[in-house]
Amino acid sequence: MLGIIRQKAFGQSLQRIRPVASSWGGYSSTSKQMMVREALNSALDEEMSADPKVLLMGEEVGEYQGAYKISKGLLEKYGPERVLDTPITEAGFTGIGVGAAFYGLKPIVEFMTFNFSMQAIDHIINSAAKTSYMSAGQISVPIVFRGPNGAAAGVGAQHSQCYASWYASCPGLKVLAPYSSEDARGLLKAAIRDPDPVVFLENELLYGESFPVSAEVLDSSFCLPIGKAKIEREGKDVTITAFSKMVGYALKAAEILAKDGISAEIINLRSIRPLDRPAINASVRKTNRLVTVEEGFPQHGVGAEICASIIEDSFGYLDAPVERITGADVPMPYAANLERMALPQVDDIVRAARRACYRSVPMAAAQSY
Repeated sequence: MLGIIRQKAFGQSLQRIRPVASSWGGYSSTSKQMMVREALNSALDEEMSADPKVLLMGEEVGEYQGAYKISKGLLEKYGPERVLDTPITEAGFTGIGVGAAFYGLKPIVEFMTFNFSMQAIDHIINSAAKTSYMSAGQISVPIVFRGPNGAAAGVGAQHSQCYASWYASCPGLKVLAPYSSEDARGLLKAAIRDPDPVVFLENELLYGESFPVSAEVLDSSFCLPIGKAKIEREGKDVTITAFSKMVGYALKAAEILAKDGISAEIINLRSIRPLDRPAINASVRKTNRLVTVEEGFPQHGVGAEICASIIEDSFGYLDAPVERITGADVPMPYAANLERMALPQVDDIVRAARRACYRSVPMAAAQSY
């Protein structure tokens, strides 16, 4: 009886996000609201339904329906052979997942937080990422490592790291970081269908956020290409790149900057590896200025790689030095006031964009160039 009640409740929660069929049999063109949590859940559900090789494993993904309820209803629908509750041993169940991928299955390994992936990093890097190359392409590893990444709220230094640059530095991995419900749904589907290992970095604070989604996004065939960024807002004065939760901050900063007469172009990276260098360079060649935003540490970060790419490919187009907005170069403080100071804020982005727009490349540098 409890299972029936859960199934009915789950169906009702998804009913409000399903597209409404029009009189001609297609989808309504009216956008609907969908939470990121629901977007991820529906992507998992549809891919598991479409391909019996897809399975989900991790701590509390089954009976508890996921620590963040991403796997809600999946155990009842697909059974314990495809939704596996694991012991608290990331090294153990990640190794099992990689082995299953070698065998031809398509495991989705959930980490309760990506900080715990450190326990399994040997399997992710030395087994999953390198096997295709070491086998001359004879062995593919279709596995997805997913879960919340980066800072949440008051969870301390050991649970607040951003792993985007960590995993993006490794050949053989693809690294995705969704922002909106469209991102979450389309990119997770792409990750599950991909023949290579994918690190899928979600954000705990975005799970409950709602975003508009179109009928196209709600269609079961919807899938986003890996390696393509999205221009969330067009502008002509300064390019701001961001990913995950920072995209929302960048969009808020753009609204403030617009009141100053500064037109900011916001690029949602979506894919950290491969990085959409052509899109970023094209934007900077239009705006002539660049601000990168991320929660991670400044040294060897995603923003550092983007800045290097611009210096290499589009230096002659820059009218000001590049600006990097990152987290502080310290372990994450626990106290709420210090935690806020250690993370990028909207005002930080606004100030950086203003600096970029009101400052030119020093004359000496311009003459030497």
